[in-house]
Amino acid sequence: MGSCGMWARQELLVLLSSVWLWVGSAQPTPPGPTHTSSPQLKFRLAGYPRKHNEGRVEVFYNDEWGTICDDDFTLANAQVLCRHLGFVAATGWAHSAKYGKGVGRIWLDNVNCAGGEKSIADCKHRGWGNSDCSHEEDAGVICKDERIPGFKDSNVIETEQSHVEEVRLRSVVTGSRRQLPVTEGIVEVRYKDGWAQICDEGWNSQNSRVICGMMGFPAEKKVNRNFYKRLKRTARMKGRSPKPGSRLASKSQPKQKRREDVGSKKRLFTERQQLNYRLHSVSCTGTEVHLSMCSFEFYRGNTSSACGAGMPAVVSCVPGPLFATGNGHKKKQRQQQQGQPRIRLKGGAKVGEGRVEVLKSSEWGTICDDRWNLLSASVVCRELGFGSAKEALTGARMGQGTGPIHINEVQCLGTEKSLWSCPFKNITQEDCKHTEDAAVRCNIPYMGYENLIRLAGGRTTFEGRVEVKRGSKWGTVCSDGWTTKEAMVACRQLGLGYSLHAVTETWYWDASNVTEMVMSGVKCAGHEMSLSHCQHHGTSLNCRNTGTRFAAGVICSETASDLLLHASLVQETAYIEDRPLHMLYCAAEENCLSSSARLANWPYGHRRLLRFSSQIHNNGRADFRPKAGRHSWVWHECHRHYHSMDIFTHYDILTPNGTKVAEGHKASFCLEDTECEEDVAKRYECANFGEQGITVGCWDLYRHDIDCQWIDITDVKPGNYILQVVINPNFEVAESDFTNNAMKCNCKYDGHRIWVHSCHIGDALSEEANKRFEQYPGQLNNQIS
Repeated sequence: MGSCGMWARQELLVLLSSVWLWVGSAQPTPPGPTHTSSPQLKFRLAGYPRKHNEGRVEVFYNDEWGTICDDDFTLANAQVLCRHLGFVAATGWAHSAKYGKGVGRIWLDNVNCAGGEKSIADCKHRGWGNSDCSHEEDAGVICKDERIPGFKDSNVIETEQSHVEEVRLRSVVTGSRRQLPVTEGIVEVRYKDGWAQICDEGWNSQNSRVICGMMGFPAEKKVNRNFYKRLKRTARMKGRSPKPGSRLASKSQPKQKRREDVGSKKRLFTERQQLNYRLHSVSCTGTEVHLSMCSFEFYRGNTSSACGAGMPAVVSCVPGPLFATGNGHKKKQRQQQQGQPRIRLKGGAKVGEGRVEVLKSSEWGTICDDRWNLLSASVVCRELGFGSAKEALTGARMGQGTGPIHINEVQCLGTEKSLWSCPFKNITQEDCKHTEDAAVRCNIPYMGYENLIRLAGGRTTFEGRVEVKRGSKWGTVCSDGWTTKEAMVACRQLGLGYSLHAVTETWYWDASNVTEMVMSGVKCAGHEMSLSHCQHHGTSLNCRNTGTRFAAGVICSETASDLLLHASLVQETAYIEDRPLHMLYCAAEENCLSSSARLANWPYGHRRLLRFSSQIHNNGRADFRPKAGRHSWVWHECHRHYHSMDIFTHYDILTPNGTKVAEGHKASFCLEDTECEEDVAKRYECANFGEQGITVGCWDLYRHDIDCQWIDITDVKPGNYILQVVINPNFEVAESDFTNNAMKCNCKYDGHRIWVHSCHIGDALSEEANKRFEQYPGQLNNQIS
């Protein structure tokens, strides 16, 4: 066994870093190499950890393997490459050597495909071997897990697969088999066309921790091995392989043994298949994010007598708060989570991903990405109740945060319970910018929600009528009350990112296979993982418009904008003006004054206005564009401009208990890039009926001295109030994060003057600081401490 283990380790070192997926072309080819006069192209996926349908792309050209640079890389490039690799399409791509750095030549750079090319060689590029990249820029692809019919891998080395890609937890207990998530079961690894087991000789809690992390769980717990020993006896019963599909009932056990296990109210249940051991001697440290990063050995040849003193490795995991099913789990986790958490994720499309923000000195801030890696990211993921990290993202890949950047150079070992236990450096102003905000993608448990929803009739895979599965029946969703929030949940459940549009009339999509309506009254908060988690009418359907034309639909997008207000500018520019009525006719036409203005003695008298400037930044990953196209913008003759959104912002004066005493609103008569960050070009300008929007990295400034940039406070009595500004209040345009759209300030009004202070984005402070803000007793003088 010693020489066998040495052979396995040597082969593993070579093949773990490069999975030999050699293919001739995207079309079905006969087995065996082909010979042509021109250089033969072969393609393979490499790197780890990864699944079999993703990885770093490597190209065999001129008798040498090399990589592709990620400069100008697009999904269209990935489509062509995935077809080369034998998959029907691409679902995504990766940059910055996500799957590890390759070696050798970088064969292609600045590749520009349209998507329909038969070969990557037909796409535009700089020429073979002409590149200015390093291997830190190696491109990867994520292909749809569906093979081109008839496709054969003509050059796959099939002697022995000496790598570990897919791992699963197979439940063998009745009752839990259909319940998701699966938290306990036999650990199995993908082997050829099936699954194989791992011998548990030497198996320890560190190994279990790694498996649980991969499965999306933050921790492991002890397993009753005696309960599972029957599995091995069953597989070897009477010296023959049991029949597939038969079950081992607890009746077949001695009565005394049965009573021991009945206490847990479980019955062992297994498909009686011959155990097929693949791995043994697994040894993890507990900090690995994938089993392939641990040390282990492979069984070779006939494994019928393998694992003589052991049994299949079994793992039991502790689910996080979002995925706990039993009351016992939830009660225990509530006790553990006393007080506000000091870490959170923001801006991610899916559960378990987002920009990492930490709470320090009662204020939320971000983490700089210097030295940010999978070990630190995994500590964050587990602390939040997820598994280990799939990705440690740098360069504000989940959008830029706001406020302070609290810490830098986090260097976790991977064993810490909290990020705050890891070594880190306090930030200085020169160290980092928000363009370097760190983010994570965590492993989360498989819940199967994506199997209960689908899109139909759309022109692309990212759009269509929403159809949901209720029981065994598929059907459409009523579009009454269907808004961006519901569409966001649908896109999340589909795994398609953010909602670009919530569609309430779907008559222009293909209706050849329309199903009947099965869900109505859907009302979501926006954070749910499935439409079934939202409020809805249940089986008592109630829909005003039941025709196919009014079925709910979505258009999803992998990226979204994220608007937020420059809070300190509001505080710095706020003042009171008494404006004569004869100068307010246009403002009255656009409903920018309080209702009592209609009773005033026009054109005599004045209105008292609280004026301030608004600077609205787009910190997301997509441009903010009005929902309505130019053809439906509304012309306002008095101000002589178009409104692309009727209400872009709400301005309110509230009492400390939340009662509204004055309000204003601002239509988006001109969404444009007033200024941009360095190296970001302006794209939107209102002049000459130009396109409106706010580019990523730019901001739109509404100056204090333009019409409607105010709140009419003529009827407001002296006192202490809260000034609140909300951007995109009706959620007309999708954003990656709506929780940062509100800004609040304390203000003191004495009937003549106003003091505005403590302005902050709505979710920027701790819960305790927010309570202090709301309970603010008011100004006793004009000194603001």
